[in-house]
Amino acid sequence: MQLGMIGLGRMGGNIVRRLMKNGHDCVVFDTNAGAVAQLEGEGAAGAADLAQLVQKLAQPRAVWVMLPAGAITEAAVTKLGELLAPGDVIIDGGNSNYKDDVRRAQELAVKGVQYIDVGTSGGVWGLERGYCLMIGGDQASVQRLDPIFKTLAPGIGTVDLTPGRVPGASTAEDGYLYTGPAGSGHFVKMVHNGIEYGLMQAYAEGLDVLKGVAQQSIPAERRYDLNLADITELWRRGSVVSSWLLDLSAAALAEDPQLKSYSGFVEDSGEGRWTIMAAIEEAVPTDVLSAALYARFRSRQDHTFAEKLLSAMRKQFGGHQEPTKA
Repeated sequence: MQLGMIGLGRMGGNIVRRLMKNGHDCVVFDTNAGAVAQLEGEGAAGAADLAQLVQKLAQPRAVWVMLPAGAITEAAVTKLGELLAPGDVIIDGGNSNYKDDVRRAQELAVKGVQYIDVGTSGGVWGLERGYCLMIGGDQASVQRLDPIFKTLAPGIGTVDLTPGRVPGASTAEDGYLYTGPAGSGHFVKMVHNGIEYGLMQAYAEGLDVLKGVAQQSIPAERRYDLNLADITELWRRGSVVSSWLLDLSAAALAEDPQLKSYSGFVEDSGEGRWTIMAAIEEAVPTDVLSAALYARFRSRQDHTFAEKLLSAMRKQFGGHQEPTKA
């Protein structure tokens, strides 16, 4: 199939590469002309602006927006709504607020343009591993674009089918899923990221406790000099706390055992806050997720080893760099 891609950053560029590797045609645009030229050299068709990108796509068009949530994405979606024709589709694969998705879908439907929100998880590893996709919006459009989503998803791979599930009951076992109407894809991804905060915080705090047992204030007979790189490697093998986040923690500690290259300043990209807001709206207690979010706020004032590990995990899975101090 043919797809237009707007935004060629860490994820957008690799989404294009994964699609082209599997036989899809891509037309690409980014304000960074160098990023466009790079992908042109790899087989994509470049565009100088949004209007040219739309012109180079055959109807019915599908345009994927992979930009930071907020004003930048809003401007791109608004402009595309003016350029596209009835039957065309806009896909927002970034981390937009699900309430914005509902509004956009309603506004675009008046023009006959469909809107799909895709919560995309996979970070900088997606080119190799594939992307876990949570898809909301017009179901008929989602079904038409299934070859795109199927290519981007990880597939069944070596993951065993969950006992009790009927094989082929849904596309979930392939790593992508239609979740419902507009906004539902980003809502599921939002909560996914809220959970991610909690998991990361648990690893970070636990490993900080393991590190802290070596300090002089601990009685000598209970003072241990533990190798955290070895322990995380150990836990990867047969432990009930094994996960991809643990894999990434082990990788970070293997590279930098004391995490000296990290300050411990931990950003939050919005989804954690929105998850807590949704929980408040639903009167659902989220003690762990709230605490994990507040820990990130605290990290911007003082830094612990746990916060350095959080920062290290974010760099490992998403390529997120710590902000440079002014």
